[in-house]
Amino acid sequence: MSQKVETVLSIGECMIELSPTGQGTYRQGFAGDTFNTAWYLRRLLPQEREVAYFTNVGDDPLSHAMMAFIEGSGVSTRHIKAMPGRVAGLYLITLDGHERSFSYWRDTAAAKALADDEARLTAAVDEAALVYFSGITLAILPPERRAAFLSILKSARNGGKRIAFDPNIRDRLWAGRAACAEGIEAGAEVATICLPSFDDEARIFGDADAAATAARYREIGCEEVVVKDGGGDALLLVAGMQEPLVVPSNPVEKPVDTTGAGDSFGAGYLAARLQGQSPKDAALSAHATAARVIQGYGGLVEL
Repeated sequence: MSQKVETVLSIGECMIELSPTGQGTYRQGFAGDTFNTAWYLRRLLPQEREVAYFTNVGDDPLSHAMMAFIEGSGVSTRHIKAMPGRVAGLYLITLDGHERSFSYWRDTAAAKALADDEARLTAAVDEAALVYFSGITLAILPPERRAAFLSILKSARNGGKRIAFDPNIRDRLWAGRAACAEGIEAGAEVATICLPSFDDEARIFGDADAAATAARYREIGCEEVVVKDGGGDALLLVAGMQEPLVVPSNPVEKPVDTTGAGDSFGAGYLAARLQGQSPKDAALSAHATAARVIQGYGGLVEL
């Protein structure tokens, strides 16, 4: 009898990425927060564990190339649907030193319809051992589709499934600060693991420090909270802990590009937890992964 393969399912949008090469030119690739995390999970987990991506793509040549790239990376494409007449979204990275900002072209992106087929989404979630999504996953969905998406994940959590959420706040994707805060907290309500970034949380929720961020997400109901703080120390708060734990970072003397830092941190943490490591050891693994990634250009850097 063949052994059942445990699947890690990441849900969101993979985009066409234009990243600076450091020579005044741009390199075309494919990336996006939740896909980046899936890409790193594939490299950090044993091969017998499947890493799959759930999204929609278009039927244009770049969407076909994206599908080939995802499959070639080792991430399963069996939950990716091609939509006739739609295209893949695109973003361009601008660097100021090693810090980055983004410009987006995604109005007609097929991924915005990823929650339209509820039966398809439910089936994919039901077979996964862990489901991962982000605030960007939520932000690109129309309100009624976002509600349906969250309802499916809430049912999965209530059934005992592990659900991981990175708020990954992108203000411009939301209809104002209040809508952003409401959407992010709705995402956290269905999650067992939350991976917020303090600078984002302070801007939207007014948190005074990382401890306030951790406490807020624990109060919402997340069982494990790991607060990222750029290249600084992380703060860990897990159900049963009376006080948060500071997890020291891995300082990098000359970071090149921080584009994939948070995504790879999340992958490092989740991969370690899936392999039985403690939350503290998982956070240390996450720091080590992110430290390697910020020494290369773009969202995807070989480990």
